[in-house]
Amino acid sequence: MEISIREINDDAEEICNVKEFLFDQIKKEYGIGPTPEFHYDITGLREYYIEPYMNNLFIAFDGDKIVATAAIRAYDKDYELFRGVYSKEDTASIWRLMVDEEYRRNGLARKLVGVMEDFARNIGYSQIYLHTHRYLDAALPFWKSIGYEITIEEDDYDETTHMVKNI
Repeated sequence: MEISIREINDDAEEICNVKEFLFDQIKKEYGIGPTPEFHYDITGLREYYIEPYMNNLFIAFDGDKIVATAAIRAYDKDYELFRGVYSKEDTASIWRLMVDEEYRRNGLARKLVGVMEDFARNIGYSQIYLHTHRYLDAALPFWKSIGYEITIEEDDYDETTHMVKNI
């Protein structure tokens, strides 16, 4: 297994393949299909990750097969909890870290996060925000193991945990 990681290309076929991979992973992990309320960035990959210079999406390949993705973009949520705390100027946010089940537990997610953190530092962000869900068994231990700290755990339907790391 020889994995290569690179930025997404502005190529219609590659964009289509990444969308397919992401929606397939979301179906496997969460049991849902494409949902515009939650997946607008996937349907708009070019607008969210390719065109803005402060954003990016990275793809991991095994040969020509997509086996993982990771996206980073300027913080753009309007959570009441974080008004005045995070801004698009100094805070990046992690999205779409998805690793195919056959490729998990091999350090691939850790490598992708490292690539995103390097990108964020080079752009000039000072911190990275993410949210995850407590029902994803490996999520919190993984993020904690690489230095992300819990800021808020919500008691919402999605068991949302918000995390941040200064870089």
